[in-house]
Amino acid sequence: MAEKLEERLQKGERAAAGGPQSADGTVTMSDQETMFRTTMAAAQVGIFVLQDQRFRFVNPFLAGLLGYAEEELIGRMGPLDVVAPEYHGIVVENMARRAAGVAGHAYELVIVRKDGSRFPATVLGAAALIDGRPASVGTLLDISTQKAAEQRIRELADYDVLTGLPNRRLLQERFAQLLAAAERDQEELAVIFLDLDHFKRVNDSLGHSVGDELLCEVARRLGSVVRRVDTLARLGGDEFIFAMPGFHSAAAADVARRLLQVFARPFEIAGHELTVTPSLGVSIYPHDGEDLETLLRNADTAMYQAKEVGRNAFQFYSSEMNSKSLDRLLMESNLRRALQQNEFVLHYQPLVNLQSGLIVGVEALIRWQHPELGLIMPDRFIHVAEETGLINPIGDWVLCEASRQAQAWCDSGLPAVVMAVNVAPVQFRQSGFIEVVAGALATSGLDAGRLELELTERTVMHDADVNMGTLSALHRMGVELSLDDFGTGYSSLAYLKRFPVGKLKIDRSFVNDLETDPDDWAIASTIVSMGRSLRMTVLAEGVETTEQLALLRKMGCDMAQGYLFSRPVLAEAMADLLRRQPFVNR
Repeated sequence: MAEKLEERLQKGERAAAGGPQSADGTVTMSDQETMFRTTMAAAQVGIFVLQDQRFRFVNPFLAGLLGYAEEELIGRMGPLDVVAPEYHGIVVENMARRAAGVAGHAYELVIVRKDGSRFPATVLGAAALIDGRPASVGTLLDISTQKAAEQRIRELADYDVLTGLPNRRLLQERFAQLLAAAERDQEELAVIFLDLDHFKRVNDSLGHSVGDELLCEVARRLGSVVRRVDTLARLGGDEFIFAMPGFHSAAAADVARRLLQVFARPFEIAGHELTVTPSLGVSIYPHDGEDLETLLRNADTAMYQAKEVGRNAFQFYSSEMNSKSLDRLLMESNLRRALQQNEFVLHYQPLVNLQSGLIVGVEALIRWQHPELGLIMPDRFIHVAEETGLINPIGDWVLCEASRQAQAWCDSGLPAVVMAVNVAPVQFRQSGFIEVVAGALATSGLDAGRLELELTERTVMHDADVNMGTLSALHRMGVELSLDDFGTGYSSLAYLKRFPVGKLKIDRSFVNDLETDPDDWAIASTIVSMGRSLRMTVLAEGVETTEQLALLRKMGCDMAQGYLFSRPVLAEAMADLLRRQPFVNR
């Protein structure tokens, strides 16, 4: 091969220098030499011949790849002139091997073009003889596309596609390194679990594209807090993780406060000004765990504790939280079983007209008849149901069962009464809530005007313009609407007069000390006056004494409910109260 290559090159040189010519002066070449040069010109890979560390031959493709003319390279330049300096050692070593006649193997290096730009390449050389002296013949392949694809694969494997932050896989890899250093240096290491509060509302109300843009902006702001040695990762959804070496509890608390401050300024996203808050949980190595999964789990537990204390806060992990977390998991599991095995029951409390003493309505109140623990009140399980999404099927069951019972009383000849049902915020905001109400009415046969949905001020006022559509649709169906716990929220009077609400319920906190606290009396009487002005019925909750009842009658309150009349009772006992009407003329 070496002899044939030498012969071809020598022929080419003679021709270029004015070798054998025809009578008309044109250069003559053999068919073999023509084939060789045509092949070299057409090749889409760089081909070169080296001798004495200089290019003896380069094909047009290689010259173009390097950005030089062929005459600039041949005889004047060598590999060290076009290879990045950090690769000179490996090039010198390979040229020496080829000169010694040793077969070559492909290796990678970085090429520097004439304009200074760089690209990765693979080089493969083979030993040869030219004019009886050692040389090497080789190929050079640009692998920029391959390297870019490899880099993209690594990014997809190690980085979050949306925010560009490390994902769980890369977090685990980096944390292993941080953990090894912490063990060696006997230092602490902080893990912070950050979750956005009510992020789902952004996606539900403004769309996932706005939600994604918000997450990207959050990632940029969070990145401004971390050091170069820290790792900020996104686990997915709205969950972000910080792994921070050399941090003890006090230092981690300072970082957590700075992270909260990051969210103090609203986010400008797609023309919307969004106020978002985070909840953070902090765990410290080695006190709260000696591996990533344990530290993450405990930081997650602490984060949920931060949500329970009001959100927009941070909490450090403590061992007591594990028992709370376990209780919560058990509660969730038991709630799912309770739904499947029909362990929920409804109790009913009368709503009394204060002028006539008639029971004109009842409020349905859920209880959990646990097979082992007995009757469980809603304040022990409703918050778990709301956090896990179980409130929707539970709330739907309450609507259907309460509607069925109201119609059953009517069918048995009892006085027709309004059935009041509490609606949780999550349940009210679920898609298809109007259809659920319509289905409960259709299945039970209950007239829509005898179903009253009780909503809190906060439920109604959150995204008031959006909720107006749902409220109006329910009103058009004929369903009655009331504002529960009125006076404890932040109702706008401008919205209140627009909402199709027919009843205000004075919160029991203003009734408890009605006889002794002039402020409570003033608030209650103001609500009564406002309700009358807006042509709404006003009902007082939590009435327990005759003195409270007398004051409410005096200020003109329309209705009341409370232990003074009856505790919540089962359907059979409520039917007896409806039959006897014991509060008339009382």
